Amino acid sequence: MALRTSIFAAVLAVAVAISASAASAAPSSYSGQARPLSVSAFGVGASVGDTGPLPSSGGSQTAALTNLNVLGLVSVGLLEGTTSGSGDKSTSSASLVSVSIPTIGLSVDVVKSQTTAQCNGATPSVSGSADLVNVTLLGMPIAVPMPNVSITAPGGISVILNEKTSSINGSQGSITVNAVHVTGPGTDIVIASAESDINCA
Repeated sequence: MALRTSIFAAVLAVAVAISASAASAAPSSYSGQARPLSVSAFGVGASVGDTGPLPSSGGSQTAALTNLNVLGLVSVGLLEGTTSGSGDKSTSSASLVSVSIPTIGLSVDVVKSQTTAQCNGATPSVSGSADLVNVTLLGMPIAVPMPNVSITAPGGISVILNEKTSSINGSQGSITVNAVHVTGPGTDIVIASAESDINCA
């Protein structure tokens, strides 16, 4: 009987230790946001399909809209954004279908960005990418680029495809991917922006 009691106590102690270890490995906070379309032109701005910031406790937030024309600058057939945090990671994604910016001759059939910030114990890691299908600029097809490829268009317009920024600072990790970022005189347009952050402390 004493032997059984000792074995049970030992198993219980191991289970408690494993449980405590798992709890301590959980992130102390999540953060993230998906912004499928943000447009600013000459002092007027709009953020369409924005999920809003993810609560530090995690969870999931989604937004979706169809058949849009934003400020007469951008038309979109369908857009969706999602952001979530659970377990050891936070993730965000933004996707759009049939995107057109006629003023600079830019069109894309499908645009998607996705990001992940994850904890391995107290060590964060981040990853992210953008997918662009059938991109044309001024009637010319553009190959799916490596990160942070900048193209200059007439009229002082700059187009950055697969714009990626990230940082690791101690127990905190952060990454943002903008599939398309257009800037010009008085204009700033971001298409398919996904941000994920995590604190592994």
